[in-house]
Amino acid sequence: QVQLVESGGGLVQSGGSLRLSCVASRSISLIDVMTMGWYRQAPENPREWVATITRNGITTYADSVKGRFTISRDNAKNTVYLQMNSLKPEDTAVYYCKLVLRDTYRAYDYWGQGTQVTVSS
Repeated sequence: QVQLVESGGGLVQSGGSLRLSCVASRSISLIDVMTMGWYRQAPENPREWVATITRNGITTYADSVKGRFTISRDNAKNTVYLQMNSLKPEDTAVYYCKLVLRDTYRAYDYWGQGTQVTVSS
């Protein structure tokens, strides 16, 4: 079982910045790691994808955050980051970290408990 622990959320004014961290309980550089990513869920809304980074470091972003958010990883610390700049009130949500592992037969999803981000106008 893999544990993911997010941190770094908080209250920030519009235009401000936050950096979220997600620490995994195992290595994130092994060959069975497919991707790590960030998702978010605002009240009464479905969870939505924000950004993904592959084991090889390829990054992709939702259009709503492209140019403002940056996902990165530190394999030595088993940690994935989400640097969020130019925050907007609509970025307010609980942010979740997701790790996808694979074996020969299937992929496995692991989620963190989430961290609250609130952007005031």
